[in-house]
Formats: sequence, C-alpha cells, structure tokens
Amino acid sequence: MTTTPDAPRETTPAPSADAFASDRRARERLTRTRDPRVVVAVLAFSGMVAALMQMLVIPIVPSFPELLDADPADTAWIITATLLAGAIVTPIAGRLGDLLGKRRVVLALVVVLVVGSVVCASTSDLLPLIVGRALQGTALGIIPLAISILRDTLPADRLGGAVALVSATLGFGGAIGLPLSAWISVTFDWHVLFWTAALLGVVVFALVALLIPVSTLRTEGRFDLPGAIGLAVGLTGVLLAVSKGNDWGWLSVGTLASGFAGLAVLGAWGAYQLRVTSPLVDLRVAVRPAVLLTNLASVALGFALFGSNVSLPQLLELPAETGVGLGQTVMVASLCLAPSGVVMMLMAPVASRATARFGARVCLIAGGLVIVLSYAVAAVAFSQVWQIVLVSVLIGVGIGLAYAAMPTLIMHAVPATETAAANGLNTLMRSLGTTSASAVVGVLLTANSMPFAGTSVPTEAGFRLTFVIGGAVALVSVLIALAIPRREPQYEGSSLPTGSVPVPAR
Repeated sequence: MTTTPDAPRETTPAPSADAFASDRRARERLTRTRDPRVVVAVLAFSGMVAALMQMLVIPIVPSFPELLDADPADTAWIITATLLAGAIVTPIAGRLGDLLGKRRVVLALVVVLVVGSVVCASTSDLLPLIVGRALQGTALGIIPLAISILRDTLPADRLGGAVALVSATLGFGGAIGLPLSAWISVTFDWHVLFWTAALLGVVVFALVALLIPVSTLRTEGRFDLPGAIGLAVGLTGVLLAVSKGNDWGWLSVGTLASGFAGLAVLGAWGAYQLRVTSPLVDLRVAVRPAVLLTNLASVALGFALFGSNVSLPQLLELPAETGVGLGQTVMVASLCLAPSGVVMMLMAPVASRATARFGARVCLIAGGLVIVLSYAVAAVAFSQVWQIVLVSVLIGVGIGLAYAAMPTLIMHAVPATETAAANGLNTLMRSLGTTSASAVVGVLLTANSMPFAGTSVPTEAGFRLTFVIGGAVALVSVLIALAIPRREPQYEGSSLPTGSVPVPAR
C-alpha cells in the first residue's frame, strides 16, 4: 500500500487563553437556561410597565391646561402623541425583533421609555412634554416582543399560561395605572409621575438584561426602511383623523385630508409590501383567515375595552347633582376600576386551561360573549357604584379570556421567524380599536349632553347609548371569531410549537 504525503496546511496562531474564556462565556450566555417562572415574571412586569405608560397621565389630563398655561386643544396632544407613537412603533419593533433579536429590541425600547420619562419630568412646557410622551408611547412595542420571547424560551407545556399572563398585562397595567397615577398626582407634584416612570424603566432594563436569555431565533433578511416610513405616514394620517376628528370637526378639511391621505398611503404601502423581498409585514401571511379574522376581532375588542375606560370614569366622577353622575373623586373612581385589571391577571391560568381544553377560538368567543353581557348589564344598571364595579370586573373577565386567546391563534398560523412581527401587528390592531373607541365615545357623549354649571355634561341617554354601542361592537368580535376556521393548514414550522399533532383552533 502506498501513501501520499499530507497536503500542506496553512498554520494559524493558537488562540489565547483570554479568547477561549471569552468564547466559553458567550456560549454559556446563549445556552444558559432560566427558571421559566423568572422569565415569565420579568416579561409580565415589563409588559405591565409598558401598558402603564398609556394611562399614566389620564387622571391629570383635565389639569394640564392650567398646569402648562396652554389651550385644552393643544394639551390633548399629550395623549394623542402617546397613542400615535405606540401604534406606529409596535409593528416596526416586532420586525426588528425578528431580525436583530427580541431581547435587544426590548432593551432599546426601555431606554427610549426612560429618556422620554426624564424629558417629561424635567419640563413644564407643552412641546417637550408631548415629545416625551411620544417616546414613552413607544414602550407599547414591548408587549408583543415579550410574548414572542416566551415562545422562544419556554417549554411548550408552560407557554399557554405565560402568553395569557403577559397578554393580560395590556389591560392590567392600564387598570392599576389609574389609581397609582391619581395617588401620585394628588400626593406629590405631577412631575413625580414621570420620575416614577423613569425609575420603573431602569428596573425593567436591569431585570431584562440580567434575567432574560439572549435571543437566538432570528429571521434572514434586511429591515424594510421604506416600508416602515410608509406605514408610519399612513397610520399617522388615519389615526390623526380618528383621534382629532371630534376636535377638528368630522367633515372639516383637516380631518378629511388627513384620513384620506393616510388611507392612500397605506394602499400604496400594501402594494409595495407585496413586491418587496423582505417586507416589514408579510401581507400574504396577514391575510390567512386565522390571522386576518383574529386581527379584525382585536380591533373590536380593543374598542370594547377602551370604551369602558373612557365612559365609566366619567360616570363615576360626574357630580351627583347632574342626576347622572355618582359624585366620586378621581382617586375613588380609579380604585373602583382597578379590580378589572386584577381580574385580567387572575384569568390568565383559567384562560390557559380553557385554551388547552377547548381551543383558542372557543376562548376568544367566550371572552367576547362575557363583554357583551357586561355592556348589557351596564345599559340597564349604572346608577350605583357597585354596579359600575360589577360591569368593570365582567369586562376584565372577558378581556382576560379574549386577550389570552389572540396571540395563540396568531402564533399557530404564522412561521416561527415572524412571531414578533405578527404579534406586533395584532397589538397594532388593538391600538386601532382603542383609538377609535376614544373618538366614538367622545362623539356620543358630546352629542348627548346637557348644560350644567356653565358647562356641558353627558346625559343618561348618552351613557346608555355608549354602552349599547360597546356591546354591539363586542358582539361583532364574537361573530368574527365564529368565522375563524376550526381547522386550518398550519405552517410546518409554525410559530407556536404544538408537538407532533397540530392543535385545532376549534
């Protein structure tokens, strides 16, 4: 037997001991397992803080014209800017999370939240406050990213309950934010609200950085900057028309121009997304029946949730002398509505078991029906504080069930590489519902008002009509959910791992 000489090989310097140590530490960070309970707790707390930013200033909104020496129409931008920023950034952050790593984008959003909070806490001028509130609003993108991190890091048997819990933080954060904000604003200077938000942001950053594993599931492709700009411009136009139509006039040039221009840009954006290689939102996935119908139901459910958030506090706080209001202070009214958020969190394990037993579709339908029931109760009984608390709690039960089901339905129907983007789009749909609710409820209560002490206050008929509309919209969500396919072909690598046998939507 003959042998051939070894081929010449290029020699390279041996790695140093420091290089080996650094490489070992990197591998340990990527493969280190965390206690699932710790991961869920951190992400749930992060989602709660993000949702809190949406409701942070609600108790002091009526005081802003005096505090800032500004016109009430101008101070309304403090809320509008937050809603716009959250709606625009959420789908963009989801796509960035799929491309760059979800944990990394969460940390970036938390930094923006802290910066925005410090800006607000350091000023008494309107323009910087609006800018700071817009920066705070971007934190809404944390919630769909947190749900996607759960999918990447938790075993399948723990995923359902964890998703339900983090999804519920969208309502829980808002519910506890009302009494917390009211207490801080009454007890301290209003700037303390924003210093508190900054502190919470720092805590979230530390917890995520230390306790959440590095994201390892990434999507191939590049970030679609033109798509992001088009989506931002289109959404801004539509949301401005919806949120400011009551102030500008629904048939005014500004409202019509903003709304139609936004729709035109979104139409062009959709056509572009279908042609681009690496789209911001994969519309071919978004129009799959399970995804499309779940997102449409999300709009209706977001409307139903925020409709109560707008109407119930007004009903509680209006003077009893009006014959309609219950004469409660801002603090008491906030405490009356807080149990709704607690119920949403308590419903998480119930929703998880219901989803596992009956399917996410059934859970979504059940949640919608409970909300319909709650508005039916409100339409006939809203003359006592306990009745308002009951309605609020029932809405919390319904939202807890429905919000837990929606991410599950979405993740069964999208590929694993688009988890964050798909959840971001679903959160955007909820935001469209909440923004629409604010505008519609405002119109209904303004159109049905009466003079009182030199101002106008809503009438009993106005509140009853609001509750009827809220129930009707919730019923629409139920009808949409009924149309979701019971069994739909799933991606082989669906976002939500279901084992060897796909779980039906039922």
